Parts: sequence; structure tokens; C-alpha cells
Amino acid sequence: MTAFRILIADDHEVVRRGIRTMLEDHPGWEVSGEAGDGREAVERARELKPDLVLLDIGMPNLNGIEAARQILTNCPSTHILILTMHYSSQVVREVLAVGARGFLLKSDAGRDLITAVEAVQQHQTFFTSQVTEVVVDGYLNPARKEAEPALKDRLTPREREVVQLLAEGKTSKEVAVALNLSVKTAETHRTNIMRKLGLHSVVDLTLYALRNGIAQVY
Repeated sequence: MTAFRILIADDHEVVRRGIRTMLEDHPGWEVSGEAGDGREAVERARELKPDLVLLDIGMPNLNGIEAARQILTNCPSTHILILTMHYSSQVVREVLAVGARGFLLKSDAGRDLITAVEAVQQHQTFFTSQVTEVVVDGYLNPARKEAEPALKDRLTPREREVVQLLAEGKTSKEVAVALNLSVKTAETHRTNIMRKLGLHSVVDLTLYALRNGIAQVY
């Protein structure tokens, strides 16, 4: 029987190690790789083509939502299970819109991780109980969901990448290197983002990124 192959993406090594130990004890599962940030997760997923990526949201260089979007574009048959410490209704909606199969809080991982992975392996979904309430509320109150414009409708995927890198303190030159762009193109993205969002400084941009879950405080 072919093993169910899993990639673990989290920026904390001790978390990856603990998750690996839990998963490798399960018959028929194989941890095929690990990644320490979102960009590495995309690269490793493209290389390994795992059945499942366990993905943290708050990772440097590329957050989990953007990483999930790119992974599913490159590897449509790969499933995504979000494993994170914090959540908000906006983040849950973004995760669902991207196409993740589940959302699990790290505080529940000891109890629910195996169940969550088993559900995804069987092509089902799994949501932590608190997140289920958000999902149900979204379906019961569609007007409220529509009233809040989604971040994805305001910024392109490339612009979200630029926002995260700038919010993490990178210069336009460093953004250009990270995204394989010219410095002029990186600066153009920065100018367009500021104009589109009505922001006037990198401080404003950083606050925007933090409030909208694009970047995290480390």
C-alpha cells in the first residue's frame, strides 16, 4: 500500500518535531519533508508533491494563506490542513476561499490532529470546534460576510507577497531579490499598494499587514 505522504510547514522546529513524532506513529503515514517558512513550503510541495501539507498561517517570508494558494495552484491534488495558534473570522474565510480542507488550532492538536488528518485522507473536511462556529455563522449570515470586502479583492497575490515582506522590514531591493523582480518593479508594486490601500508610510503598511493576518509579530 502506498504511504500517505505529509509535508509539515511551521517556522518553529520544536513544533515540527512534535508533529512529526505524532504522525510517524500512525500506520501508513509518512512525513516526506518539512519547511520552516511559507516560501520553502511552496518549493518543497512542488518538489515532493505530498498528499497533505500541514500548514501554519503565521510564517515569515510568505504567510500560510498565500503559501496554500500557491501550493494548490502548483499541486491541485494536494490537500491543505491549516494548523495554527490563532484565528479570526476573516482568516477562516480566507482559508476556505483558498481551498484548505481543514483548520485546526495548535491548542487542540494533541487531541484532534490524528482525527483531522484521517478526515482529510478520506477526502472529508475537519474544523476545530471554535472555527466550526465561524463557518456556520458565515452560512447563516451571508449578508454580514458580503458586507466586509475580502482582502483578496483589494490586493493581487503578488501584492500580498510584497506587503508581507515590507511589513517584515525588508527593503525594496530585498523584496526584489526574494521575488525575483527588478528593484524598479518592486518599488512600483510598493507605490501601487500604498495608493490602492490609501496608506502613506511603511508603518501604516505594517499595521495593515498585522491587522489583516498577512504578517505576524515574531
